[in-house]
Amino acid sequence: MEPSVWWSPEEHARRRGHLLARASIKAGLRAWFEREGFLETECGALVISPGNEAHLHAFQTQYVTESGQIRTLYLHTSPEFAMKKLLAAGETRIFDFARAYRNREVGGRHSPEFTMLEWYRAGAEMAAVMDDSTTIARVAAEMAGTGRLVWKGHVCDPFAEPEWLTLAEAFDRCAGIDLTGHLEDAAAFRAAALAAGIGVPEGATWTDVFSAILVTRIEPHLGMGRLTFLHRYPVSEAALSRPAPDDPRFAERFELYACGVELANGYRELTDANLLVSRQEAEMNLKEAVYGERYPLDPDFVAAVAAMPEASGVALGFDRLVMLASGASSIRDVLWTPPVVTEPCP
Repeated sequence: MEPSVWWSPEEHARRRGHLLARASIKAGLRAWFEREGFLETECGALVISPGNEAHLHAFQTQYVTESGQIRTLYLHTSPEFAMKKLLAAGETRIFDFARAYRNREVGGRHSPEFTMLEWYRAGAEMAAVMDDSTTIARVAAEMAGTGRLVWKGHVCDPFAEPEWLTLAEAFDRCAGIDLTGHLEDAAAFRAAALAAGIGVPEGATWTDVFSAILVTRIEPHLGMGRLTFLHRYPVSEAALSRPAPDDPRFAERFELYACGVELANGYRELTDANLLVSRQEAEMNLKEAVYGERYPLDPDFVAAVAAMPEASGVALGFDRLVMLASGASSIRDVLWTPPVVTEPCP
C-alpha cells in the first residue's frame, strides 16, 4: 500500500510549522473571544437543510432509524442556522470553530472539509463585527510570529488602517462600470461587462455578470498592503442580511480581503422571516434551474429568525487566515489531515 502523502514523515515535517502556527492562532483567538465575553458553542453538523444559497453545494447523507425508515440529512455548509437559533434562545455573544463541508470545492484556497470561525454579537451594529474582524486578523499575524499576511508574493499589513470600499466604488474604480445604474437590467449589465473586456456568456443572469466582474477585475486588487472591507452589496447578493436603511437596493453586508483573498463574510442580520422565506425560495428556484436540485428550507430556522434579537455576525475561513498568517502556499498545508479528493489541488 502506497503511503498517504500528507502523513509521510517528510511531508509532515514540511507542513509542521504551519500546523503549529494554526494551533497558536486558535489559542490566541479563543483567549481574545473569552476576554470579549463570548461563549464558545459546538454546533452539530447533521442538519435538515444545509443552507439555501443557489451556488453552495452540500454533502447529502441518510439517517436510518431502527425500524429502517430513511430520512435525508445533510452536512452543514456553515453553522449559521444553528447559531441563530442559539441567539433566539437567548445567547448574546457566541463563537464556534465549526467543521464545515462544501461539495464541488477544491483548490489552493478551497477544501471540501474546512473550519469556519463564526461569531455573533446580539444588539450590535455591523461596524462592531468589522472591528472584530480587523482584530482577529491582527491576532493571527501576531500569534503566527510573522506580523503580516502573505499570499502569492502579495503582502498585507493587518495593523495598518483598513480600507473601506463600497461595491459601487469598487466597480467604478476597477472595472469602469456604474453598478448602481445597472441594478435592474441583466442585459445592459452584461453589455457593460463586455465593453470593459470581461467575458460573460449570452443568457447569463444578473448574478453571473456581477460575479464575473467581481472575480476578474475587483477581488485581485483588494487587501493589497492593508485589509480591505468591501461593503454595501446589492440586496440580491445578500440573502441573510438586512436591507440598507437608506437604500433598500443595497444590503448591510461586507466581505474582508487580504492579498486578494476573501477571508470573511459579515452581515447585519436579517430578522424579517417573510423576507427570508422569499429570498430562500428564490435562491432554491435558481439552484433547481441551474443544477437540477434544491434543498429544503428549515422551518425552525425561519421561526428562529423571527424570534432572534437584532444582531451582527461574521463567518471567517479559519484555514485561509492561518494560510496567510503562516505564509503557506496551499490550504492543504494548514490542515492537520487534508481530505482525500479525486482531483489534484493546484
